[in-house]
Amino acid sequence: MRLIFYVVTAGIAALISFALSMVIWKLSTRYRLYPKIRERDVHTRPTPRLGGIAMFLGVAAALGVGSLLPPLALVYSQPMHIWGLLGAAAMIVLIGVADDIWDLDWFTKLAGQMLAAALLAWSGIQFLSFPLPGVIVTLAPWQSLVITVIVIVLVMNAINFIDGLDGLVAGVAIIANGAFSVYVYLISYGPTGQSDYFNLAQLISAILIGACLGFLPLNWHPARLFMGDAGALLVGLLMAASTIAVTGQIDAGVIDETVGSPRQFFPAFIPLLLPFTILIVPLLDFGLAVFRRLRAGKSPFSADRKHLHHRLLDMGHSHFHAVLILYAWTAAASIGGLLFLFIDTWWAALVTFLGLVVCTILTLAPLSRRKAIEVAVQSTDPVVAEQTHLARFDPLDEASETSAAPSDDEARDALERLHEKESTA
Repeated sequence: MRLIFYVVTAGIAALISFALSMVIWKLSTRYRLYPKIRERDVHTRPTPRLGGIAMFLGVAAALGVGSLLPPLALVYSQPMHIWGLLGAAAMIVLIGVADDIWDLDWFTKLAGQMLAAALLAWSGIQFLSFPLPGVIVTLAPWQSLVITVIVIVLVMNAINFIDGLDGLVAGVAIIANGAFSVYVYLISYGPTGQSDYFNLAQLISAILIGACLGFLPLNWHPARLFMGDAGALLVGLLMAASTIAVTGQIDAGVIDETVGSPRQFFPAFIPLLLPFTILIVPLLDFGLAVFRRLRAGKSPFSADRKHLHHRLLDMGHSHFHAVLILYAWTAAASIGGLLFLFIDTWWAALVTFLGLVVCTILTLAPLSRRKAIEVAVQSTDPVVAEQTHLARFDPLDEASETSAAPSDDEARDALERLHEKESTA
């Protein structure tokens, strides 16, 4: 029945986050507390970026309420973990707000992120060991600190990099942490029995889901409020903290005593894989962005308009469709990772593969439709194409060089106009 108390804390985070998001939106609109639109931005009207403050206060309130619930006393038995988490979250939100207002340079932001990550590690939420097949690798103190800081900074920036479309980060976080919460709930009653650590991870995940649910109504397209760097970095920090609370603190002695067969060991091994599967979208975007910028001789933290969500828009997807497609990729990877706990490995792999194939088809669909339009236009009489204003759909036509890529709706309308013109010719 402890699950109901995680739901309570998530509900508190959602209510506080939603209420304060409304307040911040109204105050920001009234006093014009929003920056100018940047060249890489997708939105077309100035929008407040201080939603991360509401999310943080929702998280803090939920942690406070949780400390008053006796069934969750085990989570709070080590208060340093909670205070370290709150301190790191407050630090990263302050850095994010400062960046949203004054546009800090990348070195200052990175230094602040590393300090927040170090504070979290110092509080005790850090990698102490890695579960590998047949062995538990115990880390030296300096190794633990370095790896923890690197992982936290990596996840924070990966989440921040995908924060470019309305509702994207909040939705991805809800899906990913939903899958992770199911895993943590299952493993907390499994052979390892590390209930104190796993309860901490589950509490963090539940509260983060609640904060994102409360914020999402104001962030759904068209967004009235953005979470900004403060919110995106906060989401990344909490996701990293919940992952580390599971992955890095499994007791090797307990594993040796309770795990015998490979099937029993799998619940201890999957924490190394599941964080990567639930974060497949932000980690892939982060990796591609860093590679792209370093190859161009730029800082890996320099901004551009070549993220995955930008490319989906350029392919012809609408804003709404692009968000749903990235949701689908996250769900396919997250649920696919969980399936290995419930069904045979080969069936889980097959279902996961089919899910990824469906996502690929949905992602590439505009290209096939646009190609059909291009072929139809190129095979049409030039006079007819000119009369129906379809020249820009032909990549070989000069007019197409000055126009943005057509959307799905534009391509569909173009084909209908072409058919109507040909039928009346």
